[in-house]
Amino acid sequence: MDTERCHEFVVLAQTCNYLQASDQLFISQSSLSKHIKALERELGVELFNRTTRKVQLTEHGRVFLPFARRIASAGHEAMVALDNARDNERRVLEIGSIPVMVPYGITKLLRDFEREHPNVRLHISEGEADVLRDQLRKHTLDLAFIREWDGDVALDSDDSEFATIEYATDRLAAVLPAGHHLASRSALRLSELANEEFLLLPQGTVMNALITDACAAEGFVPEVRYRGTRAENIIDLVARGMGVSLLMKTPAAYLTRNAVSIVDLEQPIVTKIMLYRLRDQEPSSEAMAFLNYLSLAMP
Repeated sequence: MDTERCHEFVVLAQTCNYLQASDQLFISQSSLSKHIKALERELGVELFNRTTRKVQLTEHGRVFLPFARRIASAGHEAMVALDNARDNERRVLEIGSIPVMVPYGITKLLRDFEREHPNVRLHISEGEADVLRDQLRKHTLDLAFIREWDGDVALDSDDSEFATIEYATDRLAAVLPAGHHLASRSALRLSELANEEFLLLPQGTVMNALITDACAAEGFVPEVRYRGTRAENIIDLVARGMGVSLLMKTPAAYLTRNAVSIVDLEQPIVTKIMLYRLRDQEPSSEAMAFLNYLSLAMP
């Protein structure tokens, strides 16, 4: 059984979308469709129920998925071993990322990849979304983890200069002192914080733009008492009663302590962390190894 066809099946099962899957696999949608149909003929079953925009696993597809993962993983490991045997020279892969990496498991992912690929040395740099996109355009980065939101870029754009893979999602939450009168709520409206003093990340960041737009939609401009680049400083100031903040829930929960309460917003404001690459540039062998590793590592 062709290990590459199994890998393509796994990616399509994860995305449920031929365009997204073909972008991740660097093949055309028509080629991907032919490969999946060939795999179905080989197995004698239909693996997907197809609609105009989405595909869903059939019962046979769900049964085959864990076996396909193992076959694809074994094929990937074999190629890594052969590649290592062919070339003992360490090669460099340039990866960029948003500053908040640890709470999303990005640092662990990078470490694990390098351990499995001893001939690839990662050079890692952090920056804001616009800076990282510009570095991709200038070919100083091969790949980059970038946070998206609806007001920043079109999340479903099919004609973007970038191809993307969804890595994680998160939602904006209010960070309040433990003694705040709204701290015990399970959720609140953003407008209920209109009269508070805010402690926020700097202007020019995706987070600042997202928060400014969200507050404007609720009819107020936040009164900002403090702007800083480090979320742990913001959370500590909140804990000391210096104001309230709005942060993404995952890093806030990772950094918080008992003196702070994290409260959901009633109207969810969601962001996605996407792995970017230039759509019209063929990935290097190192970048392909990372993309394949990511697709197999994701649930």
